[in-house]
Amino acid sequence: MTILDAIILGTLEGLTEFLPISSTGHLIMASSLLGLEQTNAHKTFEVSIQLGSILAVLFLFAQRLLANVSLWIKIIIAFLPTAIFGFLFYKTIKALFGIETVAIMLVIGGIIFLLIEYFRRNHDDTKDKTVDDLTIKQALTIGIFQSFSMIPGTSRSGATMIGGLFAGLSRKSAAEFSFLLAIPTMFVATFYDLYKNRGVMVVDDYSLLAIGFLTAFIVAFFTVKAMMKFLTTHTFVVFGIYRIIVGLTFWFFVV
Repeated sequence: MTILDAIILGTLEGLTEFLPISSTGHLIMASSLLGLEQTNAHKTFEVSIQLGSILAVLFLFAQRLLANVSLWIKIIIAFLPTAIFGFLFYKTIKALFGIETVAIMLVIGGIIFLLIEYFRRNHDDTKDKTVDDLTIKQALTIGIFQSFSMIPGTSRSGATMIGGLFAGLSRKSAAEFSFLLAIPTMFVATFYDLYKNRGVMVVDDYSLLAIGFLTAFIVAFFTVKAMMKFLTTHTFVVFGIYRIIVGLTFWFFVV
């Protein structure tokens, strides 16, 4: 991997981590196009640069998080299903990292988004719940939805946003809770992955990791702000269509 590769992947991570289109899936597909082999070290790089994106969320929502203990409780509760499944099925999940899985899950997720928006076409979003209205049970439900995102191509943000809609949140609130839930999820996933693969990383890997990390942080900062503004007046339809197009394109031309 070169410095340019690290910048490209960092930019892609920052753009896609908080959009419901699968950052992991896009990183796997981009790595394939760049000719980068999916070694354990490279898979760890892809997971670790996500931490840069998560720090952007911490920066943007710091004041809200510091002033709301009950919000942290909901976030931790929602995180538990992913933590349990991730610990139990770590090796199985890693084995799923591939173009075929990503292409299939992108299409499936896209269809789900289109179906949800079809049934919500006459729905008044302004009457939905906010993050502060979430109950512990509803937070746990969103967490169960998030656990499905461990399958590459599903999209962590996509799964949690769908879970948020099922819990009665507005689109914007579903996105907000998805962003906040990313904090413990990606922190634990990153450090666990670094620990598990500490023996396959070398000095050059960490230098490139720092470049990808910083790039992801900067791009994610602006992406989160843009996404929150976008969802005040738009639906998830465009993301559903995008997922289907990209998934089918890679299935027919790359797989």
